[in-house]
Amino acid sequence: MPWLQLALDSDREAAPQLEQALLDCGALSVTLQDLADDPQYEPGVGEQPLWQATRVTGLFEHDHDTAQLMGRLAAVIAPQTLPPHEWQNIEDQQWERAWIDDFQPMQFGRRLWICPSWTSPPEADAVNLLLDPGLAFGTGTHPTTALCLEAIDCLSLSGKTVIDYGCGSGVLGIAALLLGADKVFAVDNDPQALIATRDNGERNGIPDDKLITLLPDDLPDDIRADVMLANILAAPLIELAPRIAAHTKAGGPLLLSGILREQAAAVSAAYTGFCTTEDTNYRDEWTRLTLRKNRD
Repeated sequence: MPWLQLALDSDREAAPQLEQALLDCGALSVTLQDLADDPQYEPGVGEQPLWQATRVTGLFEHDHDTAQLMGRLAAVIAPQTLPPHEWQNIEDQQWERAWIDDFQPMQFGRRLWICPSWTSPPEADAVNLLLDPGLAFGTGTHPTTALCLEAIDCLSLSGKTVIDYGCGSGVLGIAALLLGADKVFAVDNDPQALIATRDNGERNGIPDDKLITLLPDDLPDDIRADVMLANILAAPLIELAPRIAAHTKAGGPLLLSGILREQAAAVSAAYTGFCTTEDTNYRDEWTRLTLRKNRD
């Protein structure tokens, strides 16, 4: 079934009113998009910032009366005038098929491949991690995940204990296990992420006693990682610096990512006294820091 889509170009102040007006006029869904390359990477807790130039798009059933809708919409936002807008017919398609076609096997480093479960791995003898996009962030397509996976592929992990702090889909911790780690503590404050991590672990044949999923408050104080992985955001990395460092063994590496280029110095500074920054790697606007826990 085809659909009708109405896109209105707005500003930050008017966008919420337009969103509500479209819903009041029968929109099945409304999306808001950045129109001026003004990304909001790391809003504060409880904040839902919009872009200065915002496109508000409503999706309607194909037989919706557009003239009547425009009249209702104009009345709802009066005395303001309607901003620039455009109607578009959207043909129906197999969205699941399009999504599947878009996610292809990806190589990270020498040994590691991330492969959707519906395809055969390109290199059968490689370390192949089967992963389907789902409930939680982390498939390898984002630069921060890719930076971490490439670094993990270079580590000597045999027999090591790893903490994946902010595990998301579990991709980093599962990769570590497939590359030889003995045990991974996968930590996240989102219960859905822990479900996704367990599901992905099972998909890759990881025993439950090797991949232990925990909320942050349930991570025992005496657990120390040989390798610490934390691909989250700059603000929590800074706030959690004492805790993340405390859970890392002396001399152990910490891979920190989810950091914008301009935030790297502040994150590195937060770990001064706990760790030494050994390397900084960039991809697009994102950064991965490699730190080493100071010896006691």
